[in-house]
Amino acid sequence: MAARWFLAVLLFVTPALCPLHAEPCKDLAKLASPARSVTLAASVPAGDFAPATGAKELRELPAFCRVAAVLTPTVDSEIHVEVWLPSSHWNGKFLAVGSGGWGGSIAYSAMAEALRRGYATAATDDGHTGPSASFVVGHREKLIDFAYRAEHEMTVTAKALIHAYYGRAPRYSYWDGCSGGGREGLLQAYRYPDAFDGIIAGDPANIRRNSWALWLANESFKDPADYIPPAKYPMIHQFVLAACDANDGLKDGLIEDPTDCHPDFSALTCKDNDGPSCLTVRQVHTAQTIISPEKDSSGKQLFPRLEPGTELRWGRLAGGPAPADLFLDEFRYVVYQDPAWDWKSFHLDRDSAKAHAIDKDVDELDPHLAAFAKHGGKLLLYHGWADQQVAPGATVDFYKSLQNVNRDTGSDWARLFMAPGMAHCSGGEGPDSFDKIGTLEDWVERGKTPSRIVATHHDEGKVVRTRPLCAYPQVAKYKGSGSMDDAENFVCAAK
Repeated sequence: MAARWFLAVLLFVTPALCPLHAEPCKDLAKLASPARSVTLAASVPAGDFAPATGAKELRELPAFCRVAAVLTPTVDSEIHVEVWLPSSHWNGKFLAVGSGGWGGSIAYSAMAEALRRGYATAATDDGHTGPSASFVVGHREKLIDFAYRAEHEMTVTAKALIHAYYGRAPRYSYWDGCSGGGREGLLQAYRYPDAFDGIIAGDPANIRRNSWALWLANESFKDPADYIPPAKYPMIHQFVLAACDANDGLKDGLIEDPTDCHPDFSALTCKDNDGPSCLTVRQVHTAQTIISPEKDSSGKQLFPRLEPGTELRWGRLAGGPAPADLFLDEFRYVVYQDPAWDWKSFHLDRDSAKAHAIDKDVDELDPHLAAFAKHGGKLLLYHGWADQQVAPGATVDFYKSLQNVNRDTGSDWARLFMAPGMAHCSGGEGPDSFDKIGTLEDWVERGKTPSRIVATHHDEGKVVRTRPLCAYPQVAKYKGSGSMDDAENFVCAAK
């Protein structure tokens, strides 16, 4: 009798772990509508799985129901989405995953990770195929799809499929994205504040970074004499570490807070001819420009600087011989709608204003998130201080604006964690791996507001360093004893 009572209670409090499917997987194809075409609804057995011909095989997936659909909220829309639903042991929750760059493909690897954690999950190609922004030319509605509508329509579709398959709505709905996916998450929080209970937005690719990247390109390699060969990057990096590594009281190869670092590259000026261990006068100017904020002709700052500590990855922005397509496409296809547009004609005042006028009510971030906060939403922001693609200060500025314009919402719904030495979304010399989803779950579901997250750095698959990431503006400070590679020997404190 006691065993039966326990089982009854278990089924009542955790129905998600033993779902009784309201609809068989194949019958989800019936959920088509005038604006939704279901192209696939099929069960996938547990094991390794390649989602498409030639695609990377995803390892050790649980059995799931795979649904693919095409959404057409406008006559010019063609939004591809996939929704994966665990066949058993569903955790009762939904996790949407974002796209990177200009989108154009389904984020299968992120979906696989969500599925392994027991989530029903969804992703979209943002309304077009391929990594280029060429889809924008002559298609204003597709730009809106890319910015925020595709992600919202995907979310609505995913929740409808979840309800049909399991017979009930998810207990919690989350968003997880980095770079372009981080920006997408913030746009969803602003436009659809009740869609998600928690949002993870990493290194959000503020769309204004494209003007910044074009400005840097014109400053750093438009004239070949300004170009710094990548072979010099390690030398410059060591110079920066020598100048700033010990600022936090610990010489460990990481700059805890690079905003206090202001290296003078003139000290590297070649005394005679150009050589591998020095910089020409023109190269000194380039190096100084790279770690300077973007300013218009009136001196107004338009975008923060690339931080010291990024030197090993300067090639992404300053490597030439042309700007990366990721940045260039904003002006070729969105601003001028001309594939032949010459990046060397870029004029900061004029072109940044034109881009802003187009993006302002579509793809630019807005810190007015009071509705999301009042809904009970939690926002977990993070950014690598050594990000080589999006100036970290842009996220710091956004977080400060968020706090300023949402004063009546309290302070327990948003947190920012800055990661010393971490590159764009991952990589770099610092600890770059941490349990973002678990942290958000603890916050939303158990009320544990995060103040410290332990991050790890791996080398050849082994953990070689752990370090706490501290809720901004606090930083990690060494206690004075024990290994500097062990997070337990650090405390989070004011600078």
